[in-house]
Amino acid sequence: MNAIFIGIDIGTQSLKATVVANDLRVLASASRGYEARYPKPGWAEQDPKLWEAAMAPAICAALEEAGVGPATASAIGIAGQLDGCIAVDRQDEPLGPCLIWLDRRAALPDRKGLADDIHRRCGIVADPGHMGAKIAWLQRNGAGQAVRFHQPVSYIVNRLTGRAVMDYALASTTMLYDLATRAWSPELLEAFGVDAEELPELAEAYEPAGRLNNAGSGLTGLPKGIPVAVGTGDDFSTPLGAGIVRPGRLACVLGTAEVVGALDTEAKIDEEGLLETHAYVGGHHFIENPGWYAGGAIEWFLKNHRIADPAEFNDLASRAPAGSGGVLFLPALSGAMAPEWNPAARACFYGLTAAHGLPHMARAVMEGCAFAMRDVVERLQSLGVPLEAIRLLGGGARSRLWAQIRADTVQLPVELPGEVDTSPIGAAMLAAVAGGGAPDIVTAAEARNDVQVVVQPGDGGAYDAAYTRYRALFKALKPVFDLGSENP
Repeated sequence: MNAIFIGIDIGTQSLKATVVANDLRVLASASRGYEARYPKPGWAEQDPKLWEAAMAPAICAALEEAGVGPATASAIGIAGQLDGCIAVDRQDEPLGPCLIWLDRRAALPDRKGLADDIHRRCGIVADPGHMGAKIAWLQRNGAGQAVRFHQPVSYIVNRLTGRAVMDYALASTTMLYDLATRAWSPELLEAFGVDAEELPELAEAYEPAGRLNNAGSGLTGLPKGIPVAVGTGDDFSTPLGAGIVRPGRLACVLGTAEVVGALDTEAKIDEEGLLETHAYVGGHHFIENPGWYAGGAIEWFLKNHRIADPAEFNDLASRAPAGSGGVLFLPALSGAMAPEWNPAARACFYGLTAAHGLPHMARAVMEGCAFAMRDVVERLQSLGVPLEAIRLLGGGARSRLWAQIRADTVQLPVELPGEVDTSPIGAAMLAAVAGGGAPDIVTAAEARNDVQVVVQPGDGGAYDAAYTRYRALFKALKPVFDLGSENP
């Protein structure tokens, strides 16, 4: 067996390890679960030691399934959840839990024009869930001994190599980074009260962060001295692992949330605020909507209607016609992210009559999420972002019905790869470049272009009519959203 590469994805509910061959074929994957804590409403924490404890067992299980030993590993790459924040001391030990992406305890500084400055410099929506606000909160609440602040990926890379480094894509999610200069912004650092020395240095995701040190070898069970890639966030490693490294493909990731975005050579900023712009591996920019509750909406439907599994749900939805017989679903179970960001928005079904049943409602959930995707597609097209096809990823990509609905809704072909859980594959691709197994990230990505099925668009007339009604419904309900709710 030739050399292998290992990719790690630090998820919210589990850590996954994937082993790929030197030609980047997936040999095996394994995962180990853990939990987050929710000590107060709006708070969400995770102990970074849980990630450390999960690495060796997940890697060992994946190696065993692949039938190879740890000595064959040539390099390791890390990807994972965005928007977390961990304060560490001089020994790089965490001073408390990670405030993960779900945590909403922080607040933005009360500074006139700050939101506009963040949007102009960073290309993202000013939001207390981003890292800059979390650093400021930690500094005010017990992290006075901190010498550095990490996101989950940079924390693990630091533990494995002793080097504090973060890639440009992750940096672009923090509200502290300037897209134009590709560096930490002095103005935004000052606004949040952060010193540049308290942040990791910046480098490309596929560069070697360093070599696995003694501690890293102990945490992973891999040989000391192998290269560790700088790594990146899962919003970026997922499309990368699906072979998306050039403009032209829309990445639509159907997990618990639905992340939709595409690459462009320019850092185009959406003045309407529907899309965020991030740095991306290889020098392009990823222009995306960070997502709404999509797979989560299906899980919610299954639970509340006692449906056994997604296959039964899919069969149920297939019994209703395109357009769901006039039934609409707004995919806002956790607030709306499309057609606009509105945290006060709430999900609903509209158009129900005595003639409708569960099949119409099930299909309406699928169609409502597809309509939100159309919102993003149309905004990307208005910005001139090239879109030739959709590459569907995540667990929802296993539904051919959902793929066909999406193809018909936006009149673009939908590509279905053989592997749909691609974040750890993207991490392994970074490892291959960092370890010398691939000459560059474009070559690595093209080796992972494993589209198995292309779903061509059919007649979209029923969806055009339903989409027009969906937009009218959202507009009509906005005054109700603005009244708020006693039940958040």
